Amino acid sequence: MNEHNTRAGFAAIIGAPNAGKSTLVNRLVGAKVSIVTQKVQTTRFPVKGVALAGDVQIVLVDTPGIFKPRRRLDRAMVRSAWGGAEDADAVVHLVDAQAEIAVAGGRATGAEKKSADDVESIVAGLKGAKRKAILALNKIDVVKRDNLLGLAGRLFETGVYDEVFMVSAANGSGVEDLKNRLAELMPPSPWLYPEDQTADLPSRLLAAEITREKIYLRVHEELPYAATVETTSFADAKEGSVRIEQTIFIEREGQRAIILGKGGQTLKWIGENARKELTEILDRPVHLFLHVKVKENWAEERGLYSDLGLDFDV
Repeated sequence: MNEHNTRAGFAAIIGAPNAGKSTLVNRLVGAKVSIVTQKVQTTRFPVKGVALAGDVQIVLVDTPGIFKPRRRLDRAMVRSAWGGAEDADAVVHLVDAQAEIAVAGGRATGAEKKSADDVESIVAGLKGAKRKAILALNKIDVVKRDNLLGLAGRLFETGVYDEVFMVSAANGSGVEDLKNRLAELMPPSPWLYPEDQTADLPSRLLAAEITREKIYLRVHEELPYAATVETTSFADAKEGSVRIEQTIFIEREGQRAIILGKGGQTLKWIGENARKELTEILDRPVHLFLHVKVKENWAEERGLYSDLGLDFDV
């Protein structure tokens, strides 16, 4: 590869919680770099995924969902998302087309109405920043084309978009076209990461994120945003394996039973599934040990924010 002909840059993916940003980033990269659950606001900090398109390297920034913040952690996440957009060479605003169309048709659920409100907030934020974005309408596989065209026209009239793409992050429809356009927008530059690197995430943090994903997949209805995972030990072990110890922090003693499950079966499921995925990602045997501790104010500890690259003073 001739470095004189290469391009590289950053593309921020912004949107309301659960618009499908992490699924889209994983699809563009061709590998899992962000955790994906049915729970909104799963992504808490910017995760960088590295996608290749010929001689172009696109560093995709999967940002936390932009919504009306209530807690310190919420405020830090929203600020981080806007910060990722400000610094990027291109911005993609991913919109849940199904939710927007449901709202327009007067049959929206509460979650869909909230998603539409968040979209309006993002449009206002882009106007305030005088920043043009690419509009990407997601979930086109589950909505009618006529409705999509009407939605695209209505959003385009806000004046904050210069292009529109229609995609399905779930099945890949339209994603390659979006990827090619992002490649065209990247500036001339040597590549920012090695060719075989798909994510910019420390192994300890990646391991914690994978376990947190499994927690939400298993107990997303019983356990609100009251849990976090910290990798306390990540050490090479015998014959090329790795020994990982993690602590799951919860806010109240009553939540311990939810995490453990009857006879410890829930925690066992979380551990087995996290270990299996980490073994695939790290390409070596993983010995995973999980502990559960109560820490009422874990979301108010400055150290958590610095570990995640978030601003505590918001």
